[in-house]
Amino acid sequence: MRHRWDIFCKVIDNFGDAGVCWRLARQLATDFHQEVRLWIDDLATLSCFTPELNCKDLVQTVQNVKICSWQQLQMEFACADIVIEAFACDLPDIYIAAMLESDQHPLWINLEYLSAEPWVADYHLLPSPHPRLPLTKFFFFPGFTKGTGGLLREKALMEQKNEFDEAVRQTFMKQLGLYEKEPGSLWISLFCYADAPVAQLLQVLFESVQPILLIVPAGKVADRILEILKDAPIFGTRLIASKHLSVQIIPFLEQTEYDRLLWCCDINFVRGEDSFVRAQWAAKLFVWNIYPQQEQAHFRKLDAFLELYTDRMTIPMAAAIRDMWNCWNSRCAFNAGTWMNFLAFRESLMLHNESWVNQLMKQEDLATNLVQFVENRL
Repeated sequence: MRHRWDIFCKVIDNFGDAGVCWRLARQLATDFHQEVRLWIDDLATLSCFTPELNCKDLVQTVQNVKICSWQQLQMEFACADIVIEAFACDLPDIYIAAMLESDQHPLWINLEYLSAEPWVADYHLLPSPHPRLPLTKFFFFPGFTKGTGGLLREKALMEQKNEFDEAVRQTFMKQLGLYEKEPGSLWISLFCYADAPVAQLLQVLFESVQPILLIVPAGKVADRILEILKDAPIFGTRLIASKHLSVQIIPFLEQTEYDRLLWCCDINFVRGEDSFVRAQWAAKLFVWNIYPQQEQAHFRKLDAFLELYTDRMTIPMAAAIRDMWNCWNSRCAFNAGTWMNFLAFRESLMLHNESWVNQLMKQEDLATNLVQFVENRL
């Protein structure tokens, strides 16, 4: 059944919130033919990976999703049938008042952050009555296991990945200004937070005897790398950092193009939530830079995911992954030994990641679970 959905997104200080909400909105509109409005308080951030977006237009339709600036809430509007409050962003008072005045109160869902912590399944779908008003919201937790809300995965994603053959790959690489991959070389995509040990990574890669191309999207980290390598020679669109290491800065990509970049690379450094999930669907080696939280709460999330992800690995391989990820998240010093030990398990990790994807595919995706929940409630 076709319903009207309102998704509310407040951008804190990074791309993740907007990225997740945009993927979800597009999938609801495309895969399920729902009527979707995305209310966002920062059009500029969304435009970084949505090139069709015009930041001057407070209301516009892009890829079958109506995108609205929160400023438009001062104008006349009608509530949707389903309201998603993404990541506890708190609905505006004016919208809550409109919900109360509706003939039928909307189904109110609080879409939480992704976590592999064991308690998530216990709290998924729990109702939370408003302390003062006759409204109830439901907690919806994305997750990696049965009993959670699942992960974002478009219906055609795996088919598109399988169709990404060498000819399509070559065309895509040319569009990004990437040369043909050298035999035996290693392609690495780098998307991380500014406090990641980037200088240490560059030093380790600088000493590599294997040809390496480090691909970095434009932004703060790219600027930092350019400063570190300010004296490096430039060949075409690449910085040549050493005999075997070159660095290429590329434009910040639209989400579908970013997925393809992950498919092209041998190792993907990712961050936050959106790129973290996409790296798993890519089934290549990946290293997660988790978003830092107060009182180091993010380390509990990191450990919980590693517990799941490494469960079927050999003890040495699991130890190599844990060391690599912990060092990349500044729990210990990042060095060449950690990197080489990680690379030593490359072939085994590729097989493990294929198995991991197959395991994740056994559960429904996040959008499907949301639609099913709504159909059962309305």
